[in-house]
Amino acid sequence: MPTALKDPPAASPPQPFNIVIVAQAGRLEYEAVLFAASFRAFNPAFPGKFLIAEPQPGPRWSRDPRISDTALRSLLTEDLGATILPFESHHFGDSYPYGNKIEMLSALPAGEPFVFFDTDTLITGDLTEVPFDFDRPSASRRVEGTWPEIELYGPGYTATWKSLYDRFGLDFETTLDLNWPDEYWRRYLYFNAGFFYYRDPAEFGRRFLDYARSIRDDRPAELVCQSLDPWLDQIALPLVIHGLGGGRDALAPGFLDGSHSCHYRVLPLAYAREDQRVIDTLERISAPNKIKKVLKGYDPIKRMIYQGKGAKARALFDRANLPRKEQVIRNTLKREKLWLR
Repeated sequence: MPTALKDPPAASPPQPFNIVIVAQAGRLEYEAVLFAASFRAFNPAFPGKFLIAEPQPGPRWSRDPRISDTALRSLLTEDLGATILPFESHHFGDSYPYGNKIEMLSALPAGEPFVFFDTDTLITGDLTEVPFDFDRPSASRRVEGTWPEIELYGPGYTATWKSLYDRFGLDFETTLDLNWPDEYWRRYLYFNAGFFYYRDPAEFGRRFLDYARSIRDDRPAELVCQSLDPWLDQIALPLVIHGLGGGRDALAPGFLDGSHSCHYRVLPLAYAREDQRVIDTLERISAPNKIKKVLKGYDPIKRMIYQGKGAKARALFDRANLPRKEQVIRNTLKREKLWLR
């Protein structure tokens, strides 16, 4: 008798993971609404937790940093399904607000894979489709060569970065992208901290905090002329990712900062340079009255989205032929009084 055909084994479901952003009083709480609305639009049945980490009052803050708008807070939790996750600021706070993304990691559920996004991000796809390997962390490669700034007679890229890898006992040579020439910034492992991920926030957070504090409090001699603000998180991040076995090629390109997310950074830049599908998403998810009523409480969003300033900014640029340098875009927007943030 012929052998009976067997059904192929069912594909295993994707590994569940949590999504986290950081929000606090001011611009970030309004960006959090845009993020949450876009996330829910494309991920209505997301199997993991959607967490909004919120810094708590304490000696590191001169004012209460918690989300201040009660209607906005209710919108996030009751309508958009977010869970507010409080955390304490022991090391950064007002002195370095970007440190929130480092300190909040200790409050996340330990041992549960996570993906962190900056609030100035729109989700434009189903995040369960992104082929994360949570054993190999990575971060955003939508980055410019912002750090280090090489002085005429100072250490170059190699000496500067190598001093940091040596500080933490990490191999430097294996981080280099040899497709780029020596002393060109792209040769060196460097990320934007607009997103990053790993299998365990506790392990990632301990290393991130240790590295960032060490660099801040006792910088290598090669960094003596370098600014650490606002770059400290992006200086420590590649060291953390490399030390945990990740790298620039750990995530397939085209998903995050591509088909499934857009780190727009500020709304004028979004309108100036992002694809039409991103703008369509932005305007669709901000249209419902309940969301519009809250977002109008923040003047830059009200003017860019609801009063047509975004459309004016968009008309200034040809997306097929944008200026090579972001600063040119910024200057044009400022000249036209459209740099609203």
